[in-house]
This record gives sequence, structure tokens and C-alpha cells, in this order.
Amino acid sequence: MIWLYRLILNLAIPFGLIGLVLRGFRNPQYWRRWPERFGVVPRQVRDAGPFDYWIHAVSVGEARAAAPLVKQLLSEQPELKILVTTTTPTGSAMVQMMLQDRVRHCYFPYDLSWAMRRFVVAVRPRIALIMETEIWPEMIAIVKQHDALLVYTNVRLSERSYRGYARFSNWVSQTLSHVDHFAVQGDLDAKHLALLGVPEAKISITGSIKFDVAVPPSLFESAEVLRRQLGQDRLIWIAGSTREGEEGIILSVYKELKSRFPSLLLVLVPRHPERFDSVARKVQRRGLIGVRRTDQLPQIDSDVDVYLGDTMGELSLLYASSDVAFVGGSLVPLGGQNILEPCALGVPVVFGQHMFNFPDISRWTIKEGAGVMVHSEQALAETVAELLANANFRDEMGRRGRAFIDAHRGALARNVALLSSLTAHQ
Repeated sequence: MIWLYRLILNLAIPFGLIGLVLRGFRNPQYWRRWPERFGVVPRQVRDAGPFDYWIHAVSVGEARAAAPLVKQLLSEQPELKILVTTTTPTGSAMVQMMLQDRVRHCYFPYDLSWAMRRFVVAVRPRIALIMETEIWPEMIAIVKQHDALLVYTNVRLSERSYRGYARFSNWVSQTLSHVDHFAVQGDLDAKHLALLGVPEAKISITGSIKFDVAVPPSLFESAEVLRRQLGQDRLIWIAGSTREGEEGIILSVYKELKSRFPSLLLVLVPRHPERFDSVARKVQRRGLIGVRRTDQLPQIDSDVDVYLGDTMGELSLLYASSDVAFVGGSLVPLGGQNILEPCALGVPVVFGQHMFNFPDISRWTIKEGAGVMVHSEQALAETVAELLANANFRDEMGRRGRAFIDAHRGALARNVALLSSLTAHQ
């Protein structure tokens, strides 16, 4: 099987490059740093090695989850040398924004044996830590050939992902046998790994690091300032991390709600920066008045309908400035996005039915009364309207959200303790 995998990946190189070119028309960062994708490590990174930890965080969500773990590791051992890799430019930007010069960063190479070997030889990690679940056979094999400890952490393995891997269960089981340990988010993730042949001794249920979101008091102070800018007397509905196919639904619902709540402002934050311009055009085509956060207006006029969040790293601030939150990636079958962030900020959260990347978290959120799942555009309109009309309902759901987060904190400490235990035997 491995020979077929290698053949397919090598034959796919031209198509991968074409993909980078096409993506570059929406985000020019995809046109840069191509050698890194083939294992060529920048000199400033190579010269900083060997690294104690190599942490791979695919994109924005994983980078945000990795940041508190990195900070905790460095607080306990400031001398650690840490490399963080990502796959996407947005993930790269998030790492550089959240961790700055505390770590080194470059792109994760394609899982080509020669590219991955070149990368691992250059960075020489003592511990390889993979955030969440991406199974790269060449990476796993080559990391272990170089005697590094290989740990998957904050692992989530949805039903859909499990079914995909189960089609090649023998090969996947053999590949995963080389991983030293898996720190998973919940019982379902542990069950799926066990069904794929991972011994129970290699699985620890540590919870989701995303519950350990830190909310600095300064965030609420900044949110108060932004709220005055947006309109102290306006109701504000935020749709965060929206994906292709969702903005049209959101804008239709907004127009319906506007007739009932004339002062309503929609804060719209697309998931990917390369879509900011196209979403702005959608707003305009709907006959709505929109402004962008990067316009840096001192005050938003009362006739503005949509405030487009077209910046990186400010979603928490925008959530904290709002009355009701919808979290995207869930009205379309993409698996959802992080619904814990608005919960931690005490903002009631609404999300669609496609939450297969967060099955436990979405189920717990509903059970605790901290959020509502909707199954249609009309249900979204009705649920948001109910929350906008009832301040007591909003406050109670927000309170439940904060309590829900507080009750599930601790994954970060459990992951750090697990890593300490695993590395003690190196």
C-alpha cells in the first residue's frame, strides 16, 4: 500500500502546484515560500535547531489551540526550542501573531518521503507533537526513524473521518502503530482510534484544549470601546467564521430580522481572509450598506447594516462586542467551527446542524443550555429573533456558557502533565 501512496503523491505534485497557483489569486501568500512545502527549511529556522518540540498546527483553529500549550511549556521550561509548522498562510499568520519570536515557524512539507526526510533532518526534533488528527504516513515513519517521540494531541476523530480511515483499516492500523501516544478530546475519539487498532494503553482522554481559552480583562475593556463605536443602543448579531454558501443565508435572515429589529447591526466575519472582498460584494449586491473594520471609522452610522470583520485575530473582540453569536461552517456540511469562544465570553451561541467535527462539544453545549442548534434558515431566523427580543434569555444563556466552559477546563494541564510523563522516559 505504501508504494501506491508514494506513487500517487509524487504524480500529484504538478496538481498541487496548480492548486497553489489558483489559491494565490484569492490569497497571494500561496504564491510564496514554495520550497518550504518540499522540505527546504529556511536558514533562520535550520540554524535555530535542533528543536525540543516540533508542533504541527494545520491552520487557524489548530494554531489557536496550540498557542496556550506552547506558552505553558515555555513558562515551565523557558529554554525550550520550539518549532511550529502550519499548512495554510492564515495559520502561519496566526502563529506569528500569537507567539511572535517565542517560536520558530515554517510550512509543513508535503508528505513526500524525500521532502519529509529533508525537513526532519534539518529540524532534528526531540518531540513531534501533531495537533488534532492528520495521518501522514511518511511523516510518521520518518519521525520515528530519527528516534523522536511522536505524540498526537487534542485529537478529534469524527464519525466521517473514522469511516474514511476504516476503508483502509489494515494500513492505517499499521501506520498508527508507530505513534507513541494519542491525547484525545473525548470518549468517541478514543473509541474510533481503538477501532482502528490503536492499543488502549496508547490513548488518554484529556479533553479539548479549546476549553482552556484565556479571556484577559483587557478584552472586555476593548469590547466596550468597540461597542460604543458600533452603536451602544443597537442590537448586534455576529456571524463568525462563515464559509462559502453561508453568507447568502445569513444576509437573507438579517433582512428578515431587520424588519422586526430596525436598529439591528450584523457583524459578519468570514473564516478565510481571501474571501473578504467577495463577501463585501455580496453585501452590496443585496442592497445593504456595509463598512469594513479596516476602514477604521471612528463611529458607525446608524444606517449601516453590515460591519465586515476583515482582520485577523480579532474574532474574540468582535464576539465580546455582540449580543448574539452564530458560528459558521455549520449551515453547510463542513463540520463546524469553534463554538467555545463565544461561550467563554458569555455570548449566547447559535450554530447549524453540520457539527460533525465537534460532536461532543456541540452536544454538551446544547445539554448545558449554552447554545442552540438550528436545522434550517427559518429556524435560524426564529432562534436569533427570540434571543434578540429577550435580554433575560440572552443573559441566562451567556451565564450557562461561561459555567460550561469553567466546568470543562483542565485539558491544557492534563496535556502538559502527559507530555512530562512521556518525555521523562526519553
